Amino acid sequence: MEFVMCAVIGFLFFAAVYLMLSRNVLRIILGTAILSHGAHLLILTMGGLGGEKPPVLQDGVKNAMMADPLPQALILTAIVISFGVTALLLVIGYRTYQTAKTDKIDDLKEDEFHE
Repeated sequence: MEFVMCAVIGFLFFAAVYLMLSRNVLRIILGTAILSHGAHLLILTMGGLGGEKPPVLQDGVKNAMMADPLPQALILTAIVISFGVTALLLVIGYRTYQTAKTDKIDDLKEDEFHE
């Protein structure tokens, strides 16, 4: 299962870098969102995919296959942060499109649009 997750993570990173290297603002924003999803899966995979039991300690039980709660808490925090960053980038991209009437990086020059 870890091999499949590593392949998915690699594909997400590949797609994110491909989108972020384009000359379109919307593709760059989508690339950052996909990159954050790849990072979430990477944290989850590195935390371990095993463990079916909840992380509750019981008396007399040793070496139980419990789920690790730390990667899940880190991912929850990372999801909230990536949602905020994506929302901010969308607002900045929308405002840039309103001002410059284009979403291509090559057409956005410093002298072309001023208020």
